[in-house]
Amino acid sequence: MAEPYLLLTDPAQQVEIPRDGILSRTLYQDQHVKVVLFGFDQGQDLSEHTASMPALLHFVQGEAELTLGAEKRPATAGTWVYMTPNLPHSVVAKTPVVMLLILLRQQG
Repeated sequence: MAEPYLLLTDPAQQVEIPRDGILSRTLYQDQHVKVVLFGFDQGQDLSEHTASMPALLHFVQGEAELTLGAEKRPATAGTWVYMTPNLPHSVVAKTPVVMLLILLRQQG
């Protein structure tokens, strides 16, 4: 029987950052949450977009510039962000970056 949990002691070890690219890998999903691990090479970006559900970003390693609505913020290892639905946001990797995205599916 499978364990009733998922334990990752070092999420950065779950992704190999591609040269000149971005890799995304779904680590977990169910009816409540979807967890996606991203690996960005330096200079790579996710252009401005929105999510229809609340989302969390957790930067595991590296340095990035994060745009949240009209504000630009630095993001480094340990940075954690909660975003309301439909908030325009983008990410630009200043160094190789590993980031967790957690999408919170609304029940209703």
